[in-house]
Amino acid sequence: MNEALEKELKELIVDALMLDDVTPAEIESEAPLFGSGLGLDSIDALELAIAIDKKYGVKIKAEDEGTRDIFRSVRSLADHIAKSR
Repeated sequence: MNEALEKELKELIVDALMLDDVTPAEIESEAPLFGSGLGLDSIDALELAIAIDKKYGVKIKAEDEGTRDIFRSVRSLADHIAKSR
């Protein structure tokens, strides 16, 4: 169900964060976005949260308790967006 949304998110991640060395197809839906996975940092998370708000109207606040879980992977982001729309 969320496959199309996951694909959109992968494209959004590459575009919003200007990842020149990664294509959307190379991002695995279950791979960690931070640390050993895609290697994003807190600044990337902020930029991505802003891009998600602009595109989907879904706000993700840094101070919210579940934010770390939301940003775990593309799939967890897609699930959160789907539930929040």
